[in-house]
Amino acid sequence: MKFAFSTNAFRKFSFAEAAKAISVAGYSGVEIMCDTPHAYPDELSRNDIENIKQTLTKNNLEISNLNAFMMCAVKDFHHPSWIEVDEDYRQIRIQYTKNCIDLAARLGAKTISTEPGGPLKDVPKGMPRQKALDIFADGLSSILPHAMDKGIMVLVEPEPDLLIQTSDEFLSFMEMFSHPNLGLNLDIGHFYCVGEDPVEIIFKLKDYTRHYHLEDIPTTREHKHVIPGQGGIDIAGVIETVEKTGYNGFITLELYPFLNDPQKAAIDAIKYLKQN
Repeated sequence: MKFAFSTNAFRKFSFAEAAKAISVAGYSGVEIMCDTPHAYPDELSRNDIENIKQTLTKNNLEISNLNAFMMCAVKDFHHPSWIEVDEDYRQIRIQYTKNCIDLAARLGAKTISTEPGGPLKDVPKGMPRQKALDIFADGLSSILPHAMDKGIMVLVEPEPDLLIQTSDEFLSFMEMFSHPNLGLNLDIGHFYCVGEDPVEIIFKLKDYTRHYHLEDIPTTREHKHVIPGQGGIDIAGVIETVEKTGYNGFITLELYPFLNDPQKAAIDAIKYLKQN
């Protein structure tokens, strides 16, 4: 099994510092955060992109995925979303995603991950759920031809309290599409938070899954990313099940809350994984 670590835990560090720390911790892959201060597309020059490539080579790291979820360069983790009422504001998310597709192609990445619509609390009172899903679907439809042209997979990542949370909601949404460049970023902890069995959903969603996020979650199922072994998820069972599906890509550890000492979190996480 190949493990990567997301740079979104290294938001207090440069990309070069993050890559070195992740490599030293023992990972062979890195998920690059397409946001400040690492790789926000609007702020990257050709020289910046070349430096990212050189940094990856220097640290013997492959790209597991581009994280095109967070937009703190504009506002925060979830905004602008795909379901903003203001069409111009929503367009910022759409254009950003196109730019991330371009960046993925230039870096040689295969996938980008994005939010599942946006926060449920942002859906206007009285708006039918299907209307919000339609708005999200329209936005995705506008960028998928570009993804196909560039050979990049766009992966929706269900999350608690966002428009698409559960496996059934994801599968229902995918019935609206028949596009080879749209898939799933399966975040193990997110499904655990909404009461699902991670081992069961791995098989249930395997036909759509192109990348995995992994973290542990407290036994309360509160949406709080913790180091594997410190929560209630059967991590060993998850890894074994992923292997049984024949998946041969990266599993990326996503421990973004550990801003003060992300390298220790990375080391503790991979140590647990290798021991179990």
